[in-house]
Amino acid sequence: MFKIRLGVLEMAELWEGLRSKAAGGALGKDEEKLYKKWGKAMALLANDPQYPGLHSHEIEALSRRYGDKVWQSYLENRNSSAARMYWVYGPLKGEITIIGLEPHPEDKKNSGYAKVKLSAIGKEED
Repeated sequence: MFKIRLGVLEMAELWEGLRSKAAGGALGKDEEKLYKKWGKAMALLANDPQYPGLHSHEIEALSRRYGDKVWQSYLENRNSSAARMYWVYGPLKGEITIIGLEPHPEDKKNSGYAKVKLSAIGKEED
């Protein structure tokens, strides 16, 4: 079991906003869809990063750019603009840090992974 960290401040704020709205029954239709899919994907990731439904795989172009292995997991399938969650192992043992949440990059035909926004994870010294 992994501890999930949200590495992008905006993502932490987005997740907390969605959680708060869900608790108050104030989610819009698109927000509810994102909240459910993202929550399910994070739960699956925490239990088994290689769970078949996540289709987790390394994105070499992002790993080269970032300097660590960057993984992509699906929030949904069979949708040309399906959301993807980008993550790395760490910074501590037993942790996974979500460093991006974007539509599938092939939706951005001319730039692919070049425009995927990732955050730093703030590696801790040993």
